[in-house]
Amino acid sequence: MTAAAHVAGSLSDWLAGVRLSLHVLAATVWVGGQLTLAGLVPTARGLGPEAPKALARAFARLMWPAYAVLVATGIWNVAAVSAGQPHAWQMVLGIKMTVVLAAGVAAFVHTRATTKAGLAVWGSLSGTTSIAALVLGVFLAG
Repeated sequence: MTAAAHVAGSLSDWLAGVRLSLHVLAATVWVGGQLTLAGLVPTARGLGPEAPKALARAFARLMWPAYAVLVATGIWNVAAVSAGQPHAWQMVLGIKMTVVLAAGVAAFVHTRATTKAGLAVWGSLSGTTSIAALVLGVFLAG
């Protein structure tokens, strides 16, 4: 291996590490944050009627940038690894992209919901689709 090839390989490995680390970190915030917030809501209700909304607004300041990083690094991931993948892998990727979009839409609608039923339904859909996207990502990486 030439020195140039070694440097190029090292840079490629380093960029892959950065890409995957950013993607996993953003997923930790997006998915883990939703699960954490869902667990905190009962306690927040005991602090007053506005506490859950205040926590949700604070989380949104972290959640939406994390979602943007997930989408950006997801595109980067696809560009880096999709060439030559089997048809089944590409089908799972298509399903994952649909589920990621559904998670974002559900989370957005949840933030706009004005009824308890709307908050519950859209929050549940956001959480469920976010977990599904995470699992599909693991299958794709596997």
